[in-house]
Amino acid sequence: MKKPFLKALPLATLCLALAFSACNPTTDKGTASSTPQDSLKYNTTIDGKAVKLYTLKNKQGASVSISNYGGRVVSLLVPDKNNKLTDVVLGYDSIDAYRKKGEPFFGALIGRYGNRIAKGKFTLEGKEYQLQLNDGVNTLHGGTDGFFGKVWDAKQLDSTKLELSYVSKDGEAGYPGKLDVKVIYTLTDDNSLQIDYEATTDKITIVNLTNHAYFNLNGEGDSTILDHELMIDANTYTPVDSTLIPTGKLQPVAGTAFDFNKAKLVGKQIGDNDEQLKFGKGYDHNFALTHHDGKTPVAVVKSAKTGIVLSVITTEPGLQFYSGNFLTGADKDGKGGKSYPHRSAFCLETQHFPDAPNHPNFASTVLKPGETYKTSTTYKFSK
Repeated sequence: MKKPFLKALPLATLCLALAFSACNPTTDKGTASSTPQDSLKYNTTIDGKAVKLYTLKNKQGASVSISNYGGRVVSLLVPDKNNKLTDVVLGYDSIDAYRKKGEPFFGALIGRYGNRIAKGKFTLEGKEYQLQLNDGVNTLHGGTDGFFGKVWDAKQLDSTKLELSYVSKDGEAGYPGKLDVKVIYTLTDDNSLQIDYEATTDKITIVNLTNHAYFNLNGEGDSTILDHELMIDANTYTPVDSTLIPTGKLQPVAGTAFDFNKAKLVGKQIGDNDEQLKFGKGYDHNFALTHHDGKTPVAVVKSAKTGIVLSVITTEPGLQFYSGNFLTGADKDGKGGKSYPHRSAFCLETQHFPDAPNHPNFASTVLKPGETYKTSTTYKFSK
């Protein structure tokens, strides 16, 4: 009986009744199967604080959903070459999965220090600090008590902008100083996700913030990113030891598998007989960017399958390219019950260099009272 009734409705009334979902001439929202369908699955209380899912939308039909638990990018829907909305980030269908042991930081804000610090130790003004060890003998992404597991205070400023803030207490995870952090996510009308970071401290400390989104431009749940074409604007990278800590050297990329100055497929040389690739089980290395002026793309990734192009723009001097080497697909608990197998996603984490506090030749990550830490990164999607 419903069908004859709908046919009798004027077209304008029908579109309104369907909340414009069937009358959008630019995007096919029916393809957004990976969008969080029930935001209540992401709403809960953790450590006495409310956790919610916030969705930003632009005029082009693109959207990004972000949880204030860890500041995690849960979904990111952008149009492909056929104007189909495609979710290009890996994640889970409920907040509980983001809290499981061994969860790989899907979509998370990372701090106080993105990437690794050797043996979790560094020295400031003659005093040695010991951080939590959570990556063998090293500290990774802030330690076990990192920002990825914190409930941030959230304020949705408008339909395209979300402000997250967090106060990290003096001594949290071993870091000195009370750190006041603010991160603003903005979804612009040119389909860019802009992330602006800001922090101040009351005691000398170190800071290196980033985001750990896992991308697959074929669409999350696709089996590989080896067919993606990648360009990285970098003439050198920081080689690592067997525990993935930088040696302190800047190694030229020319003539190696690490040369992405001219775009090539991610899979083209990932299996080369190279000690660095063996240490990382693929690409898991920091590139020293040639340009990081906040205007020039430092990396460009393309999917021939969907036509989606990702350009990364940043003010940070480094970029960690990670080819999803530790994903296994063993747990079929991705969005929609999907598995995320080996090398089914990549990360492009803008940052200062790993272990910089222990390498004077690397750009400093020290923040002092009276100073303001500010960085900005944009992930721009086109087709």
